[in-house]
Amino acid sequence: GKITTYRKLAEAALAKLGPHLPKPSGAAAGWTGTTALPGGDFGVDGFEALLEVTLRGFPFLPPRTARRLLRAYGTKARILLGEAKSLDDLGQNFGTDLTEAEVRYLIAHEFVRAADDIVWRRSKLGLHLSGGQIAALDIFVKGIA
Repeated sequence: GKITTYRKLAEAALAKLGPHLPKPSGAAAGWTGTTALPGGDFGVDGFEALLEVTLRGFPFLPPRTARRLLRAYGTKARILLGEAKSLDDLGQNFGTDLTEAEVRYLIAHEFVRAADDIVWRRSKLGLHLSGGQIAALDIFVKGIA
């Protein structure tokens, strides 16, 4: 399914699988449509304000990079950026604007174990990276994951 319909698809799949799974506890069915995803704890009209705050706090970030990070991680991008004071503080650049800091964040917080998980399933950055860059990233990820 399309990225924009993943919640509806997941809920439909669980509705069909439900009779074969243990009874759910906690949140009621359909809760995902009204709950912010991790990092999405800002208003629907708050993205530009979050971008502005991020660029003030990390003035070394190119606006295009800050925008991509915020679209991917929302307020969690702050964790990824940590105490960085320069692009060099974000570590190795694997191509485009994918840095070691982002890769380490994905391994620690989003269960990444291979380059394909980053460049195809999480970001679609594989559309902009060469085969060699993806291979180098995979070696790095497997070395620390």
